[in-house]
Amino acid sequence: MDYLNCSFQKSTISLVLAFLIYTFSYAQNSIQQQVITNQYDNHELQELIEVFNNEVKQTASALIKLKAEKQMPSDSLGLVSFGSDGAPLFYDTYNAMINKIDNSDALYTRGISSLKLSGFGMKVGIWDSGIARMTHQEFEQRIQRLDDAVQDNHATMVTGAIISSGIKQNAKGVAFMADVIGYDWHRDKLEATKAVANGLLLSNHSYGLRTQNLNDWYFGAYIKMSQDWDKIMFNAPYYLMVTAAGNAQNLAHNAQPNFGKTSDSFDLLTGFATSKNGLVVAGALAEVDYTNELIDGKVTSYSSFGPTDDGRIKPDLAGEGALINTTSSNSDTSYDTFLGTSLAAPGVTGSLLLLQEYHEQLYTKYMKAATLKGLVLHTAYDVQKAGPDYKLGWGVINTKNAAETIKNKDFRTLILEENLAQNQEISLNIKATGEAPLIASISWTDAIGEYINQGVLNETTPALTNDLDIRITKNETTFYPWKLNPDQATDAAEQGDNKVDPFERIDIPDAIGDYTLTISHKGNLSNGSQNFSLIVSGVQLTSCKLETPQGFKITSTKNNVIELEWHGQDEDTLYELQTKTEGEENWQTHTLSEPNFVFKNLYLDTRYLLRVRTICSQNITSTFSDEVHFVFDGESTQLELGNSNTDDEKRTFKIFPNPVMNDLYLDSGFSKKAPYYILTTSGLAVKRGIIKEYIKVGDLPTGVYILIVQENGVLKSSKFFKY
Repeated sequence: MDYLNCSFQKSTISLVLAFLIYTFSYAQNSIQQQVITNQYDNHELQELIEVFNNEVKQTASALIKLKAEKQMPSDSLGLVSFGSDGAPLFYDTYNAMINKIDNSDALYTRGISSLKLSGFGMKVGIWDSGIARMTHQEFEQRIQRLDDAVQDNHATMVTGAIISSGIKQNAKGVAFMADVIGYDWHRDKLEATKAVANGLLLSNHSYGLRTQNLNDWYFGAYIKMSQDWDKIMFNAPYYLMVTAAGNAQNLAHNAQPNFGKTSDSFDLLTGFATSKNGLVVAGALAEVDYTNELIDGKVTSYSSFGPTDDGRIKPDLAGEGALINTTSSNSDTSYDTFLGTSLAAPGVTGSLLLLQEYHEQLYTKYMKAATLKGLVLHTAYDVQKAGPDYKLGWGVINTKNAAETIKNKDFRTLILEENLAQNQEISLNIKATGEAPLIASISWTDAIGEYINQGVLNETTPALTNDLDIRITKNETTFYPWKLNPDQATDAAEQGDNKVDPFERIDIPDAIGDYTLTISHKGNLSNGSQNFSLIVSGVQLTSCKLETPQGFKITSTKNNVIELEWHGQDEDTLYELQTKTEGEENWQTHTLSEPNFVFKNLYLDTRYLLRVRTICSQNITSTFSDEVHFVFDGESTQLELGNSNTDDEKRTFKIFPNPVMNDLYLDSGFSKKAPYYILTTSGLAVKRGIIKEYIKVGDLPTGVYILIVQENGVLKSSKFFKY
């Protein structure tokens, strides 16, 4: 593997798309869903649907039998299945409620607010004890009920934490324009598999097994429920399940934990919270400065600790879980303040939805679940001791850092989705910038293993099936990933050979210069290969520097031609030059690989304006230079520096209807005389004109297109589907 294969290419298509696809997300439309689901093992998913459907029937029959024998549990509402030892397994919600309104908000929405993400058109699944109050003023008919779930306060608060529109500002959800498909929890595996087979990317589960009276061996155990959810995610590699860790820290429900005493509160995760492939969210108390940057974070007094019995790092991550103001089900205008991992999980789920939206905006595709999960673990705020722990996982979610990692792809970060074959070793050379820590991580949706615990207390058999390894070397030194020791659960993380986690991360704080990164595996890989995602930050992938061009000068004048140049960089750098004559509304754009330009067909006594910026990758550009002016006067022509014009004029830019059949309308600040042109996704121009009242597209073949409008130096673009 060579990272240069992923660097910014100087092709016409790349240059066009660099300026077009960053402004608009086409959301989760049917075409994208088809692209996603075509990569799934749909035969296996259909078999899972049949298996889970039979389980639902068997549980219903068991309940009927218990009723007939008058052995019905006192609270059968949350009963969802029976364990391998015959014990009834109940679901329970993971929140506590306090009776006051607080001005707290979901902390981590603010980190990426400047990107203008909203979740519009994105879809998230919410399984809960019921369904949200669908008529609440914050939801704007964006909830679809897909089973017989009844209205529920817990589901209302969880839903609000993700999608509340912000009529009450401090109750605004993280992905405040997203859509929800809502269910109750009684058939969660069956319903989730069906939704996933139709392209669902994310689901939130702020509940789990009720720990009261649960047999001790269930705590930390990898049981059939854990394996079932891993099967769903493995066969649908774009789907990620987000679940709350639970609030059992002080309940003393596990009398025989895998570490310490019951009062130490370790070994409290159960059910699908011990799955390998999902994301388990702890509750954090976060301390921030006046810029909302995290100063410190610690686990809440209720959040459940890991580890799993095999020593995996669970929970994976933490979100703000205290004093969250959100919707309640008392009325269409009611709110309350809650705490619990039930609130931490939807905050993270909403952030993940926005990160998928952002990635699709920039690169026209969604991340696989392993990439998304790896991204938030790679970029989390590291709190307390260095490295992960069994209380907060890899730290507190940092959506701003994650978004910047996406944007800096192929400039200062590497994000790859690859496959490792049996006996294969992948190596690549990387160069640390020295400006930030070198961090490299691999994440994978692990293949299905056959082992499940059926009653053994604190069984340490690894649930991991395919054990991938990441190493970084420099000269004779080898750097290893973080790992935790479950036998010493309170100890700080150390570097070494991690044999249990499907995520590995190496941190080198003071790295500078050349290193070699290697990915390999132990033993035999299930199915002969394993897909994985690689993220590397703090590296130099191009020698281009984000410097605003300067040093403009005329190098030659001949007849009505002037050759202009400026201080340039090396061959990895591109330049965008914009030119126009004085009084002209629109800038003419030229993309150049060299720091010079030839002006032709100039007119005497005419004033010309130009500005230039540096392009380092598809989404990384410098600001424009100050405007440079000259009045063409033959060989006497002199350059003049004008006013700075570094920022594009802010405009709204919406198109409708989308999809469209005949006439496409614009809601924007452009005049009716603004020119437009339409490209195919491969960069081929197929139509151009003046926008007038609307744009006729009825003559275009069915497909996805890119509309570009440019006026007064402002360029806006949007994708649309013509049917």
